[in-house]
Amino acid sequence: MKKVLTGITSVALASMLLAGCGDGGGAAKEKLVISTWGFSEEFFNEQVYAPFEEEHNVDIVVEVGNNAERLNKIRQGTSQVDIVFLSDYYAQQGIAEGLFETIDRANIPNIEQIYDSAKAPLGEDYGPAYTVGQLGIAYNPNLIKNEVTSWSDLWSDEFAGNLTLPNITATAGPMVLDAASTVAGNTAFNEDAAFAELTKVKDGVVKFYSQTSEYVNMFAQEEIAGGPIMEMYFKDIQAAVPEAKFVTPSEGAYAVMNTVNVVKGSKNKELAEEFINWQLSEEVQTASAKAKVDSPVNVNVKLTEEEAEGITYGADVVDQLKLLDMEFVNNNAAVWTDRWNREIAN
Repeated sequence: MKKVLTGITSVALASMLLAGCGDGGGAAKEKLVISTWGFSEEFFNEQVYAPFEEEHNVDIVVEVGNNAERLNKIRQGTSQVDIVFLSDYYAQQGIAEGLFETIDRANIPNIEQIYDSAKAPLGEDYGPAYTVGQLGIAYNPNLIKNEVTSWSDLWSDEFAGNLTLPNITATAGPMVLDAASTVAGNTAFNEDAAFAELTKVKDGVVKFYSQTSEYVNMFAQEEIAGGPIMEMYFKDIQAAVPEAKFVTPSEGAYAVMNTVNVVKGSKNKELAEEFINWQLSEEVQTASAKAKVDSPVNVNVKLTEEEAEGITYGADVVDQLKLLDMEFVNNNAAVWTDRWNREIAN
């Protein structure tokens, strides 16, 4: 009789456990919502998200869009984002508006394995840069006969009517404003000189682009001969025009820092920090570099010359990039945008 009761009890217990598994009781996976750009989706799904989901028993949900769209969703509270990937220009806005959690760096030990410039580009309380690119110049040598070596070359007669520049509201907009100040002969940023210099070239601009896809399409159709572009997109330009060249200007290229932060009010803060740590790992950084998805910031990533082609790689390159003060940029953004609309884009 004792054996029968034990058997009945075991069956009942097993039934309850199976019922719990069937309706997700106590076994439901956590959900981690990531806001990002949406490019190279197959790579991220297979190489970044899937291994993390398996290790942490979590479902990753991705929301995509450009910087401005996704930051606005967080501002409006219309999404339940845990982690947000943004360029430093937009991330600084989020910090100023109190939209991000302060991070616990003890939960992100891989921060110690990345370039110093990437560890805290917007302050120790906020997320690191997971990739560092450079803004330089791409051009079509079939249309521009003289070799391009300097930002000032964009002001040459060859580029007149063949040029594109980023809009002031684009990530690269303030960088080009700073470059114009340099072309005008200033070592420190001079707003008046920068706008005066841009006034000289504005009539030769085919379009002030807001999205990289616009640049690539114009380049492919030979509507433009070139202009400032982030190196990470050069592969798309070269696919359309194999002879295209990318140049690091003699005055210096600009660092493009893409950051990752935890959104204010996230219920998965520690899990989000674990994901950031995974994003900075040598494994992910190497895979993304070899796939030419992102330039690595982890100093332990080792690439061959062929693997490094077309990405920003190595301390000797990264340490030479010019860094803008994003707090200064955002404090002046409204004034610069208004002035741009009146003096440059009209």
